[in-house]
Amino acid sequence: MAKDRNQARKARSARVRSRIKKVQGERPRLSIFRSARHIYAQIIDDKQGRTLVSASTVEKDLREDMKNGGNADAAAFIGKRIAEKAKEQNITEVVFDRGGFLYHGRTKALAEAAREAGLNF
Repeated sequence: MAKDRNQARKARSARVRSRIKKVQGERPRLSIFRSARHIYAQIIDDKQGRTLVSASTVEKDLREDMKNGGNADAAAFIGKRIAEKAKEQNITEVVFDRGGFLYHGRTKALAEAAREAGLNF
């Protein structure tokens, strides 16, 4: 059993990622990370090992618009933004990697906003 919350999350993340790799196929992975103050999302091509698209609440142009980067509204905004950037790169199909975080709250808000903006997963 893990000693602290971060180690437990990393163990869940490894477990989730191993399941994702079995069903991933040719689709890139939409990976998220959330801290207390910010949320980050990136679409990763695991075959080439590189990030294709990224968005987060720490980007300079977004910091001015948002008062708080650690709430569900900010997560929904990032979900919409990552989907828009993905469309520009002709990416429509991804696999969602919740990174060991529960599918609830900010994680769910980001995923639903990305789906509404046109990403399929």
